[in-house]
Amino acid sequence: MRWALLLAAAALLAPAAAAAPAAREEQLFKAWMLQNNKKYGLEEYYHRLQIFVDNKRQIDKHNAGNHTFEMGLNQFSDMTFAEFKKMYLWSEPQNCSATKGNFLRSSGPYPDSIDWRKKGNYVTPVKNQGPCGSCWTFSTTGCLESTIAIATGKLLSLAEQQLVDCAQAFNNHGCSGGLPSQAFEYILYNRGLMGEDTYPYRAKNGTCKFQPDKAIAFVKDVVNITEYDEAGMVEAVGKHNPVSFAFEVTGDFMHYRKGVYSNARCEHTPDKVNHAVLAVGYGEENGTPYWIVKNSWGPLWGMDGYFLIERGKNMCGLAACASYPIPQV
Repeated sequence: MRWALLLAAAALLAPAAAAAPAAREEQLFKAWMLQNNKKYGLEEYYHRLQIFVDNKRQIDKHNAGNHTFEMGLNQFSDMTFAEFKKMYLWSEPQNCSATKGNFLRSSGPYPDSIDWRKKGNYVTPVKNQGPCGSCWTFSTTGCLESTIAIATGKLLSLAEQQLVDCAQAFNNHGCSGGLPSQAFEYILYNRGLMGEDTYPYRAKNGTCKFQPDKAIAFVKDVVNITEYDEAGMVEAVGKHNPVSFAFEVTGDFMHYRKGVYSNARCEHTPDKVNHAVLAVGYGEENGTPYWIVKNSWGPLWGMDGYFLIERGKNMCGLAACASYPIPQV
């Protein structure tokens, strides 16, 4: 009877022991803490260690499988996806179906592949939105910065914080989310956007401090690509300029490192998108077509702040609400 009780107790303890962090995993966590300048109290340390180890094991399991992309540790590796989602993605649902398509397709040819970063000084360095769901503002400024640079040869750095603070009347919600198409409309009707230097980014909601005399970027019109028309997105990027789009981020994307991201389980509808980014080009790798995308989580995330995502399948809803501005220059 005693042996039976001992065996039963051992069986109960076995999963807990297996899940406990190993010494080498704790060493790795300590090295990661140094690298990412993280400090915790004792209780928080063990809580974050366990999350880090769970993430590391998930990454290792993914990388041991047959996937088109690789995952890796990054600055978010001590967070659960629920925590990450609350801090970095939209908390207000944004239904892109409100955007009406007005992009006119043409019959002319466009390139098989393009990367606007290589065509000239047309794309600003990767920025970092910090702990604020303001990705939509970075997608907006990135796109407007590029369209102005392509039209004039002058690459500006524009003010995300102005959009966070001032664009609420256009159905945007500061750190809780918004849409580039709606932000372009705001810039058009507001008659201008200031520069990063005169309206610096603060990664939190604030009161509007727009100064019309300091506006340096202007929008003449807003082009919305028809919902789900991914071929239209290709034509727009291939023939005109980078394009803003939104898609649904799920847990595995948080730890993306390189390769062509795809996910069979993410949603494809406009009501589920929770993150806005900028398509700066497209290409193909081993027969898989992809988009080249600029993110706003800093240059240490992904491929120097960029990622590739499978093209042609409306992956995670990326073709639900694409848009770009026509600048007034």
